[in-house]
Amino acid sequence: MNKSASANDTRNYIMLTISIFIGIFGVYFRFLGDTVFYTIVANIFFIAAIAICLRSVFAILK
Repeated sequence: MNKSASANDTRNYIMLTISIFIGIFGVYFRFLGDTVFYTIVANIFFIAAIAICLRSVFAILK
């Protein structure tokens, strides 16, 4: 596969969209309450979303 075909692969953009939704879910989960549990779970969602986004972006740039 050449560079432009791998950069335009639909799988990369689907993963990017899924990770954005995971991040948005983390934002809404953070505002459910003001306890340590909600903050920890929201941070886990944020970290997962950031990791997936970076992986997708670097796959596109590669």
